[in-house]
Amino acid sequence: MDKSPTARLYRFAAARLSPEEAFGLHLTAGVLVLLLAMAGFARIAGAVVAGAPITQLDVELANWLHAHANDSPVLRSFLMGITHLHSTPGMLTLTALAGSWFYRRGARHWILTLLAAVPGGMVLNVLMKHTFARARPHFDEPLLTLSTYSFPSGHTLAATVFYGLLACYLARHAHGWGRRAGIVLLACLMVALVAGSRLYLGAHYLSDVLAAMAEGCAWLSICVTGASTLRRRQAARARRGVTNLNEET
Repeated sequence: MDKSPTARLYRFAAARLSPEEAFGLHLTAGVLVLLLAMAGFARIAGAVVAGAPITQLDVELANWLHAHANDSPVLRSFLMGITHLHSTPGMLTLTALAGSWFYRRGARHWILTLLAAVPGGMVLNVLMKHTFARARPHFDEPLLTLSTYSFPSGHTLAATVFYGLLACYLARHAHGWGRRAGIVLLACLMVALVAGSRLYLGAHYLSDVLAAMAEGCAWLSICVTGASTLRRRQAARARRGVTNLNEET
């Protein structure tokens, strides 16, 4: 085997891009998503702390949406239902239902990923809120009255990790790129719907939900990539154990 630096570098790169390796393509993609999402979150958070122009857009958009919030009672009621469904009790219920579905399908590793991603992500978001301590939008006649901090949006974070994880699982088992793209698109639309409900009801600024999406993507990449790596390493150890047993016999 060629042991030159160039050959070793080639083998390392090939292993990082191999779908079969325990530390292969899935880990490379996961790290890439993590870095991009973290960079996006850091950029938004820095802009909010520094009072960049996006904060002015935040206020203008929040005021415009609040001024038109009563134009359509049907839309307001629908979005109120969406936001309540993705509250902490609602998300824990959805997580329990998804966990039960994974259990019936024998997807034990996905149950662990789900528990780490959704409840874990919600705890992470609380820590982030207290770190930035940003006040929520203020109106004389608010549709929602909340005493917690605004940045990043907890509802949007929970929706991002929940629907993102379901999309990862379903896309992995779907046949054809068309179906996979449809699954990812549907997950994105659900996240956008939840984020939109928070904006429409005056609970968050635009930068709150954008930061939560980036935060959710970063956390989800850690959870999914970590669980996938663990599963692949266990499978590799099992294969080596079978091989060694066969050689001994």
